[in-house]
Amino acid sequence: MITKKISLFLIIIFTTFTSFSQDKFTLSGTIKDSKNNETLIGVNIYIPALKIGTTTNEYGFYSITVPRGEHQIEISYIGYQTIQQTINLNQNTKNNFYISESGEELQEVIITDNKGKINIKSPEMSVNKLSISTIKKMPVVLGEVDVLKSILLLPGVTNAGEGASGFNVRGGGADQNLILLDEATIFNSSHVFGFFSVFNPDAIKDLKLYKGGIPARFGGRASSVLEIYQKDGSSKDFHVNGGIGLISSRLLVEGPIVKDKGSFLIGGRASYAHLFLKLSEDNKDNSAYFYDLNAKFSYKLNDNNSLYLSGYFGRDVFSLNKSFTNIYGNSTLNLRWNHLYSNKLFSNLSLIYSDYYYGLDLDFVGFKWDSGIKNYNIKYDFKHYISDKFKLNYGLNGIYYEFNPGTIKPSSTDSGINPDQLDKKYAFEPSVYLDAENQLSKKITVAYGLRYSLFYRLGSSTVNYYDNNSPVVFNSDMQIYEKGTPASTKYFGKNKVIQDYNNLEPRLAISYQLNEDQSIKASYNRMAQYLQLISNTSSPTPLDVWMPSDNYIKPQIADQVALGYFRNIKGGDYSLEVETFYKKIQNRLDYIDGADLIANNAIEQVILNGRMRAYGLEIMVKKNTGKFNGWISYTLSRSEQQTPGRTPEEIGINDGQWYSSAYDKTHNLAVTSAYNLNEKWSFGANFVLQSGQPVTYPNGQYEYLGITVPSYGLRNENRLPAYHHLDISATLTPRKNKDRNWKGEWVFSIYNLYNRSNAASINFRQNSDTGINEAVRFSIFGIVPAVSYNFKF
Repeated sequence: MITKKISLFLIIIFTTFTSFSQDKFTLSGTIKDSKNNETLIGVNIYIPALKIGTTTNEYGFYSITVPRGEHQIEISYIGYQTIQQTINLNQNTKNNFYISESGEELQEVIITDNKGKINIKSPEMSVNKLSISTIKKMPVVLGEVDVLKSILLLPGVTNAGEGASGFNVRGGGADQNLILLDEATIFNSSHVFGFFSVFNPDAIKDLKLYKGGIPARFGGRASSVLEIYQKDGSSKDFHVNGGIGLISSRLLVEGPIVKDKGSFLIGGRASYAHLFLKLSEDNKDNSAYFYDLNAKFSYKLNDNNSLYLSGYFGRDVFSLNKSFTNIYGNSTLNLRWNHLYSNKLFSNLSLIYSDYYYGLDLDFVGFKWDSGIKNYNIKYDFKHYISDKFKLNYGLNGIYYEFNPGTIKPSSTDSGINPDQLDKKYAFEPSVYLDAENQLSKKITVAYGLRYSLFYRLGSSTVNYYDNNSPVVFNSDMQIYEKGTPASTKYFGKNKVIQDYNNLEPRLAISYQLNEDQSIKASYNRMAQYLQLISNTSSPTPLDVWMPSDNYIKPQIADQVALGYFRNIKGGDYSLEVETFYKKIQNRLDYIDGADLIANNAIEQVILNGRMRAYGLEIMVKKNTGKFNGWISYTLSRSEQQTPGRTPEEIGINDGQWYSSAYDKTHNLAVTSAYNLNEKWSFGANFVLQSGQPVTYPNGQYEYLGITVPSYGLRNENRLPAYHHLDISATLTPRKNKDRNWKGEWVFSIYNLYNRSNAASINFRQNSDTGINEAVRFSIFGIVPAVSYNFKF
């Protein structure tokens, strides 16, 4: 049945191909930064007279087929000068364009001001792009430029609290976001337990967040995709840039391996706040720091073939008196081959390795704990420019996973701890996809696709089996859920299939152009997520464990629809985006009361399969031009979870009713602005206001052995106080920078200007003096001034 569906889908796609006359020719090539030959992603190539266009792919390649004759080409990209050039096409032609950030005159082109217009015609929606230059102007905590903190200013995106790890998109959990760095999966995106992200802004070229309307080439997560690409490095000249801040410093070196053919980029970043701890006698044995390394090597073999090797390595180290040491971090490696089969067919083959490691050394107890997840991924993607009105993306990939829930080792010969290994788990996830973008008329453009994914939970492993297939049993007398007792076990040898799943994941987006400046768009996508993060916290922690779907943990299936109105105002000086969405997710994990998640070799005994839903309205108004620019975003939304009883006798979680998920933020307002006073001074400001995070407060108390113990009500029926802060920054760029190779700037910032004590949590305890229960607010940051110095040469 599935094979028939796929065959029918392919027939529908290919029967839409149109014949081409000999009077049409293809213009193709790459678009690069004129200063360093860096390829640029998402550059718009437009022919005004024909009202057709295209964009560059992830490697800067473009292809457009147009009638024979003379055409004026317009090339625009945010942060760069728009150029116009006349091309005479009488044969298939390769033409590489070079565009500049500055006002330098380029030969044989006309330069105009570039505006950050919305692409009205494209069916792409629920997508946000941020340039690195915009991100670097945003004031952030402790003066550290942060990629992840910047996306929190976008509509539909929130965090789990101040200093919390990860981010939440349209009411989904942080584990439902697929984070890709040069196509490699990043499983933990934060340093220092959420205070900083793992992405060095100096090494980043492009950032794109998909909240909905997700193309079929992406899969494996239920809520969003954050796609980040590293710079290739300059193939023209050697350059060095970096920065010195209060908490950390960074340095990046790039240059040619072979001029105009090969390049390298190596960047490093490290914090040194722990050095100040050692100045104190009380803290000389304490330590808390992070470091990371970015590297990339690129080489153009010829006009049709290029090779890329990129990698990332990062670690966090936290130690208390050498008796407690915590080390965790990501490692990735990606080897890619770009091949141009023709001026209409571009391909990319990638071999990817990704690893997340978590280690704990408890010297005072006498054992070491190691856990983590690895994956090995091979993917082959094609982009086929059939015509100016029809484009195809298709490809396949296979991911092999290794899960280590936990390895326990004695840390010394006299330790009383016995070695133990929780069952390692293995899985394989192959998939194939086909995406099409088709301009049906002057006003209607559609994008449609299908992804077919499979998942195999593999041995070697011992699987528990339970009576009635119920690892969680309901105690009707006490009205509580309890762990079930295995009725039998079965051992599956290496690579033996324990459980398998398959899913068809259709995608559809459509744009109806009202006029040159307005359009209405709609989208639908289904996503299957086969990996689950075992965590009972609202924000991911390094100790959380990733698990594959199996007999008891079902894959999450997300369906999302969205409808939006998009408008460019005053020729693109301003833009307006309004979207409404509804998302439902099947098989969202929930936990029984008192669930023990750490070092649990039978996690199925404490979890239940529930469901989620999220819906809302997002509004974003942007000012794209002038000395003063920025945006205002507002989101009104709900995110809820439900875990009903499996039988009429069971109560489920929260009596089986819908309740606010940990990611529910009813109101989310963000304002960000930048003002360029002159060549010397520029200023930035952010304001964020969010509804308080759902929490559970006590609703009563009882006494036990003379101790007053609070009793808690239904889950997440209360909220923390509203979260808000105002941040400002000023950047000083000395005028003498113009006359020398060394260019520097001073960045002064104040986080939380009015010293708001935002509640990261509220703890309830018994006062040791009065014996009365009390609520204690825990806040992380008050007002935080910072200064940093950035340089390049």
